[in-house]
Amino acid sequence: MPVSLGLGLPQMKQYDIGRDVAAVARAAEEIGYESLWVFERIIFPEPATQGLYGVPGLPWPDQYRSVADPLITLALAAGATSRARLGTSVLVAPLHVPFQLARSLASLDAASGGRVVAGLGTGWSLDEYAAASVAPFEKRGAVLDELLDVCAAVWGPDPVSYEGELTTIAPSEVGPKPVRPVPVYLPANSPRATRRLVDRADGWMPVAAGADRLAEQWKRVQDLAAERGRERPVGVCARANARYSAEPVGGAGRAPFHGNTAQIVEDLAAHAATGVPEILLDLQGTTRDASELIDVAAEVYEAARAAGV
Repeated sequence: MPVSLGLGLPQMKQYDIGRDVAAVARAAEEIGYESLWVFERIIFPEPATQGLYGVPGLPWPDQYRSVADPLITLALAAGATSRARLGTSVLVAPLHVPFQLARSLASLDAASGGRVVAGLGTGWSLDEYAAASVAPFEKRGAVLDELLDVCAAVWGPDPVSYEGELTTIAPSEVGPKPVRPVPVYLPANSPRATRRLVDRADGWMPVAAGADRLAEQWKRVQDLAAERGRERPVGVCARANARYSAEPVGGAGRAPFHGNTAQIVEDLAAHAATGVPEILLDLQGTTRDASELIDVAAEVYEAARAAGV
């Protein structure tokens, strides 16, 4: 069975958000992509307190200088499409007030006819935490746990009530409700995060950074799910951060999803062989504009399907 393919929407500084989000979303759905995705970066600190992903000395990519708000981007895509699922990969949950984020996701799901998937993470940027002023970085796991509780309450039946460290909801009617409880996907970058995923989430959202590594990670998630008695299957959507090139990228050390169409499809096939059911391909970082993004997305999709991926 072919892997489900998703596409990252244009959010970076080279795109005209008001024009290009709808155009790319509409084209992607027509091409055959089954889901559309956004990510979150809220500032570009100069100088940054820490390197990219918290790695000392690793520079932030220039495209992060301007990244459109993820939920506004998804709202624009929702209005231009009718079938594709609309996902976040990921929202940095502790940068948001839990009650307000739960309501925004519910409203977007209601408006789109039940198409939202909430990929949530804790992030890594100290500067972003300071700018958001919701909670200190040290409490990121606790804030994510509270957000999951608040979402379950807000998306459930009225009257809604909740009391936590950041959130107090008096018994209230809270609407609109999502069409169904929005599926929640979480990363699993530590033993504690993997337990949270298995116990509380609908699915897993890893980075596709090598087929062997993905297979090992997927086995650990499945083993822990069996160990903890999880009965329902764990959904998966692997994020592939692609760097497209018109020419082949040579060398034994070529990073996954860095290369021309044939190389990207080769990597898609290898990662799909691990058994993960869905791969999100984010091509926006190295395409010049929406027209090129649509052309490359179509070329990769058609080549992948022709190859049986």
